[in-house]
Amino acid sequence: MTAAENVCYTLINVPMDSEPPSEISLKNDLEKGDVKSKTEALKKVIIMILNGEKLPGLLMTIIRFVLPLQDHTIKKLLLVFWEIVPKTTPDGRLLHEMILVCDAYRKDLQHPNEFIRGSTLRFLCKLKEAELLEPLMPAIRACLEHRHSYVRRNAVLAIYTIYRNFEHLIPDAPELIHDFLVNEKDASCKRNAFMMLIHADQDRALDYLSTCIDQVHTFGDILQLVIVELIYKVCHANPSERARFIRCIYNLLQSSSPAVKYEAAGTLVTLSSAPTAIKAAAQCYIDLIIKESDNNVKLIVLDRLIELKEHPAHERVLQDLVMDILRVLSTPDLEVRKKTLQLALDLVSSRNVEELMEFLSDNNEAAAADVLEFVREAIQRFDNLRMLIVEKMLEVFHAIKSVKIYRGALWILGEYCSTKEDIQSVMTEVRRSLGEIPIVESEIKKEAGELKPEEEITVGPVQKLVTEMGTYATQSALSSSRPTKKEEERPPLRGFLLDGDFFVAASLATTLTKIALRYVALVQEKKKQNSFVAEAMLLMATILHLGKSSLPKKPITDDDVDRISLCLKVLSECSPLMNDIFNKECRQSLSHMLSAKLEEEKLSQKKESEKRNVTVQPDDPISFMQLTAKNEMNCKEDQFQLSLLAAMGNTQRKEAADPLASKLNKVTQLTGFSDPVYAEAYVHVNQYDIVLDVLVVNQTSDTLQNCTLELATLGDLKLVEKPSPLTLAPHDFANIKANVKVASTENGIIFGNIVYDVSGAASDRNCVVLSDIHIDIMDYIQPATCTDAEFRQMWAEFEWENKVTVNTNIIDLNDYLQHILKSTNMKCLTPEKALSGYCGFMAANLYARSIFGEDALANVSIEKPIQQGPEAPVTGHIRIRAKSQGMALSLGDKINLSQKKTSI
Repeated sequence: MTAAENVCYTLINVPMDSEPPSEISLKNDLEKGDVKSKTEALKKVIIMILNGEKLPGLLMTIIRFVLPLQDHTIKKLLLVFWEIVPKTTPDGRLLHEMILVCDAYRKDLQHPNEFIRGSTLRFLCKLKEAELLEPLMPAIRACLEHRHSYVRRNAVLAIYTIYRNFEHLIPDAPELIHDFLVNEKDASCKRNAFMMLIHADQDRALDYLSTCIDQVHTFGDILQLVIVELIYKVCHANPSERARFIRCIYNLLQSSSPAVKYEAAGTLVTLSSAPTAIKAAAQCYIDLIIKESDNNVKLIVLDRLIELKEHPAHERVLQDLVMDILRVLSTPDLEVRKKTLQLALDLVSSRNVEELMEFLSDNNEAAAADVLEFVREAIQRFDNLRMLIVEKMLEVFHAIKSVKIYRGALWILGEYCSTKEDIQSVMTEVRRSLGEIPIVESEIKKEAGELKPEEEITVGPVQKLVTEMGTYATQSALSSSRPTKKEEERPPLRGFLLDGDFFVAASLATTLTKIALRYVALVQEKKKQNSFVAEAMLLMATILHLGKSSLPKKPITDDDVDRISLCLKVLSECSPLMNDIFNKECRQSLSHMLSAKLEEEKLSQKKESEKRNVTVQPDDPISFMQLTAKNEMNCKEDQFQLSLLAAMGNTQRKEAADPLASKLNKVTQLTGFSDPVYAEAYVHVNQYDIVLDVLVVNQTSDTLQNCTLELATLGDLKLVEKPSPLTLAPHDFANIKANVKVASTENGIIFGNIVYDVSGAASDRNCVVLSDIHIDIMDYIQPATCTDAEFRQMWAEFEWENKVTVNTNIIDLNDYLQHILKSTNMKCLTPEKALSGYCGFMAANLYARSIFGEDALANVSIEKPIQQGPEAPVTGHIRIRAKSQGMALSLGDKINLSQKKTSI
């Protein structure tokens, strides 16, 4: 091979503070040193060769004094050495010394230690010289019969590689490996042998698979994966073979390995579009999502289910599996649950609504909440399913255990119950869940012992009857029984109220008001109207009475009292205006919210797709520095860096017209113009490190020797390596580069000095102290997004808070908000619609994330003091919360500095 064709295997960093060893010292260590010295010397030789050094004089030394050693560490290092060392002369002929090496490795292939045999066989896979391999072929063949599986499986790999590169060395390799595969028992050896047959002789691989196709499910997972790969390739190339292997794929769906199940399910979908095959594959995917703990795996497999759903013929099959899909909601990860709900919403039909409702009574509140949100969106979107959803929700209403789910279910029932029968059913379920009323009197009697458990009156199960007119009538039976201790538990709603959760009472009052107003509009008989309204008002009044008593664990709040009192007043007046507000505008608000949510999702998807767009087209020219014309070399940009960025598909932002935004803004003067050594630094911030390009100018007429830049850091900054000393001629200059690693988002400071010796002077070293370099936190903060729930959770968890008082001359609220967003690199989470308009005050939530994964939250609460006139500046506060103290303080300092600027 020519020099240009040599393969670069790796690059190893060598510390710059030590001198590289000379060839003479290395030769001496390799010849006369002990095993430890020879090991260290061999490591240095390997590093030097990898970094481009030519050490031809050491080849024979290593063959004579190192190759015969039996130390295992030496042997491992020699395998690396023989892999990277040049083995041919410049004209391409094999070096004569390599004959000795070949003989040594023939002996290693017959070594009694299985590790040495196996590692030598792995090394032979990397050799590209047929002359070296030819004498070793008998020994390689003999390794196929070794007692240890490690040797046998590496022998198969060596034979496969040699057959692929030099077929003439072992022309009977497929037949040899086929015979080996038939008699082999070890799973890893069989896997390597079968993989070779797939790529070298597919017919032999199929012949072997045909003889053992009924035993495939007993094989190891690594062999099963290769079998799935073969079946996919064969059936893709020859569809007539599908019937031959479809049963094998079905069996592999029951494999104990998740990887095998995943690959088998994907192969089954490509082989067959029959409903049974699709259902089996989908069920396999669902099982994988539920059982695998890695969220990345869950998301990948969910994408496969979504792809299945996109096929019209497969969608109906997946509709029967909606309940199984919803089992994924037990996963705590929010992204997985959102994807699952979106998939289930697309698959909802009248056939699976009944099963969906069962999840509302699930003990897992998070899963039940997701299903409730899903039901709310489904009942709003699908008009034809509303009656069915309401009916099924009434059936599971009494089994709901979570107060949060109970509130949501009350709202849905109050909003979408539109018939007299459903309204009566809701009232009956509420009475059943509330227990005996008045609540206070019954609870006092129970505590006083006047109402014994065996005398307690309970409301029996609701029964729907059909009258002679063909209409529904709801009938409930009052019964008295002697309950056991387990049955003495309070009804759900009564329990919530006695625990002090009166927010559900406010939700109940709204629901009762809606259905009462709707009942009045549906029923013409005045007596029935008054009876229903009175019953609703009685329930609200008894709840108010309970809230004011001492029975609940926590008293009712003033907000809940106001809400229930408002509902009582609405029912007592029954005005048309209130009827429109409760029964029409509430549903319109939900419709507007869902529409806005859909628009936001579409907008975010559009932004994500724009991010993925290729910014550099394949035919765009790349400017190479060596080919750049002279008149183009006057530009200030680094042509090499621009070429590299263009080749990688990255584009640099063009510098703004404002000179403050140019590179000059990042140049920091470190010393004065009258100092003997002038220094200035260009601070280039990369993702995880800072590069300081320091210009040092000798302003004296003396030669400065050992001129050294000494740096130290404050904060989470770390100097990677000490800059090397240099010599400066009179009035000469030089550039010194230093790398600083950044560990966290915190304002950091770099300080130091320049020390030097004056040539010919007998005095001590001279020192020039440098000005401090302040690292801006904004270089590491990027705008990010999160949901409202995530924001509230982080706001509650983060312990560090920094409150900044607004002190600015900006007079417009929105202008001030935009100025803060630009200064802090944060993103406003509050929707634009909520910020539009003018009311004299503004509240917004901001969020950003550092490149190190640190979250930063901010709440802006500002107002415009109108009483001070139109030119009055904005006032208010900004509260910053972060997990680390440095993040919160640094952001606060940045806001304090930036808000004092003039209005943007």
